[in-house]
Amino acid sequence: MASLKDLRNRIASVKATQKITKAMQMVAAAKLRRAQLAAEAARPYAERMERVLANLGANLKNSPDAPLLLTGTGSDKRHLLVVATAERGLCGGFNGSIVRLARLHADKLIAEGKEVQFLCVGKKGAELLRRNYGGLIREKIEFPANQTPSFASADGVATKVLELYKAGEFDVATLFFSRFRSVISQTPTAQQIVPAEVPEPVEGADAPDGALYEYEPSEEEILDELLPKNVAIQIFKGLLENAASEQGARMSAMDNATRNAGEMIKKLTLTYNRTRQAQITKELIEIISGAEAL
Repeated sequence: MASLKDLRNRIASVKATQKITKAMQMVAAAKLRRAQLAAEAARPYAERMERVLANLGANLKNSPDAPLLLTGTGSDKRHLLVVATAERGLCGGFNGSIVRLARLHADKLIAEGKEVQFLCVGKKGAELLRRNYGGLIREKIEFPANQTPSFASADGVATKVLELYKAGEFDVATLFFSRFRSVISQTPTAQQIVPAEVPEPVEGADAPDGALYEYEPSEEEILDELLPKNVAIQIFKGLLENAASEQGARMSAMDNATRNAGEMIKKLTLTYNRTRQAQITKELIEIISGAEAL
């Protein structure tokens, strides 16, 4: 049985840990609101970009002059999986759920005889993938742990992806991130970003604003300009969704840790009091027994 000193030290240690988890929960709650607003603000822009590309690319999908970022290389043999995770842990299953989805996708492609390589955006994703796919990790991109995702960061990742695509290193690129739903709900998501996966166009009176569009300059020129930007925008949206999801997951995980620490303190305090009472009772019995012996 642990001594009273050991129990006191254990209780003090758990209380110190509880203060840390409570502070981390409060910090995550403060950061969550800003990250959530940024993620929600990015969604309409990214969705509108997809609709514009759908309308522009409707007549060019099968054209020989269509950009490769729209039509693809004509093959799906080589795949690049862009796995976006956090730079730090202590956020529950946030990182693990994204990597798990990427693993399932990679295993499926490998079973079909496809070539797979990873581009890891975030330290934790690379660490989790290194054991099983170390030889397939093409590159690891890290950002400062406390840095808010910026478009410049996303554009840097997009530039790397586009350079690999132009060099013929892959045929299809898929982005993996966690879509923010609520503090207790984040959905791991896979989104194809190269070639662009756009929805079916809405035409005529059924269009959102009921308007028909004429484009100047030509649709090909506009697509040449917009498609690379779309890759950066979709990656930026994924990073913002990840930032909100990470803070929500950390807030929930630290709240659970704080409550678990409180329950542990109660149990240790009860054990301490029982042990202390048992020692006092034992000493009293020894004193009484000695007095009676005299």
